[in-house]
Amino acid sequence: MTVLGTPAQTRTPEASDVTPSSNFTPDSSSNSTKGPAMNPVLAVTQLHLTRKRMTFGLPVLYVGVVAVLSILISLIAWRAGSQPGSTGWIVSSRSNPGLVWALGGFLGYMGVSSTATTFRFAITLGATRRAFTLGTLLWNLVIASYLAVVLTVLAALELATNHWFVGFYIFDIAILGNGNLPATFAIVLLGVLAMLTVAGVFGAAWIRFSNRGPILLGIGIGLVIVVAVLILVPQAAQIVAAFEPWWLAIAAGVAIIAASLGSWRLLRRAIIR
Repeated sequence: MTVLGTPAQTRTPEASDVTPSSNFTPDSSSNSTKGPAMNPVLAVTQLHLTRKRMTFGLPVLYVGVVAVLSILISLIAWRAGSQPGSTGWIVSSRSNPGLVWALGGFLGYMGVSSTATTFRFAITLGATRRAFTLGTLLWNLVIASYLAVVLTVLAALELATNHWFVGFYIFDIAILGNGNLPATFAIVLLGVLAMLTVAGVFGAAWIRFSNRGPILLGIGIGLVIVVAVLILVPQAAQIVAAFEPWWLAIAAGVAIIAASLGSWRLLRRAIIR
């Protein structure tokens, strides 16, 4: 086609001419040679996974630090006269909660930061609030599964080497199932997932209500716990006698579901500043 006798020229669009899509992933309809657009939930998970050091490096580093500290404590106890392999040694070693305290604090930080530092960016890229909540939950599951595999493998190595050849109990401890490997995997998986998800609610509360959000949420949770304790104290003896480990699994599942719904409800009305 010509206009005023001059042949029309076809100009190839430059990269700067392309307007970014409001979707999280490119629209597959605009170019049939490209694959289908990524699921928005998976896109949020992938966004979290760009922080590889935070996701895969630091949790293992914390585990290593706690393991070294546990070894040093065992060496001090050995030098003080305790004998590896004795009943007292085994009971005291298996009662060491250091791994839970150290890793739990870091996981709480991860859960809060995963929401507080990523939400605005994900929404800006076009993610929905529902997709962000589900994608973050999936990222939490990735971390929980990763740590469950790591700690189960370490516990298996400890058992295979007769507790590192010297009787040191580092991962074969009560909080991780006393050497029961399937229990170790389940405990770490549900425990880590619950910690990350519950911590994420505090991040969502901060986004929704600023500084007062986490404070009010903490007070509310504390009051619920106090009321529950007051109600259950008279039946404490019967509850302890009837206790089953699967109760903890149910409690973790309830906490994960409640925290996920709470995060979604808070983020639904959050204003992007």
